[in-house]
Amino acid sequence: MAELAVRVVDHETGKVTHVTMAEESAFWEWASVEVLRHSGIRVEELVELTHLSIRQYECSNGEVMALLVVAPSKTERERVTPMSTELFHAIAQIIRRQTPNGRPILLLTRYDGHERTWSEPMPFLFQRRRGSIRAVTSPGTVLEMLGRTCEGIAEKTRFAGTKFTPHDLHRLFATDIVNGELPIHIGAALLGHLNLRTTQGYVAGFPGYIIKRYQEFLNHRRTLRPDDEYTDVTTQEWAEFEEHFDKRKVELGNCA
Repeated sequence: MAELAVRVVDHETGKVTHVTMAEESAFWEWASVEVLRHSGIRVEELVELTHLSIRQYECSNGEVMALLVVAPSKTERERVTPMSTELFHAIAQIIRRQTPNGRPILLLTRYDGHERTWSEPMPFLFQRRRGSIRAVTSPGTVLEMLGRTCEGIAEKTRFAGTKFTPHDLHRLFATDIVNGELPIHIGAALLGHLNLRTTQGYVAGFPGYIIKRYQEFLNHRRTLRPDDEYTDVTTQEWAEFEEHFDKRKVELGNCA
């Protein structure tokens, strides 16, 4: 039996708020943002997630890790993302919402606007009821939800007019994992990038990351060499060093 819709009336203004619909919208806005920012997937991949996308992997120490299988998108290659605690929580809440009273998730078909084809009936995670019809959420709907959320936040902050898209969350994920010292080739695999240059283009502050990692490499290499190789420079050695550059300036013709 369908749940009854709840509405609240403000007796001072006469405004009627559809609480059930507002709660529904708020949940899916939250779920979309959480899954996008903790997985780095694209919005097209988000709406294609199904109950079958969730797998588990048992590590050698017996620990079980939850995995998110992402269907092919731009690269036409399936990839697997280990789920963080935050991502697993968001996915679990979606499944809980889609399986009331233990019922399985409904099988629906989804129309792909890019390929112009209908999918097989699948238990899509991002599906919602609109009136008497239940359909899979479209990428355009996710964009609208995110835009609506940004407008609501901007009204209470100084960021009025700021636009935020699902692809910004993709960039945030890329920056976070690489600046968090995860090797960039692993970050590229999680993001579905075939070229490391693509991942570098997404990462904010990447030159600083290179300097830091290279400095760590040099420090590690120094620890492998004998200590007697690293001594203080003598006055004679420093004089010879300066003389070398003085001669070089003369040879190049740029001597003052």
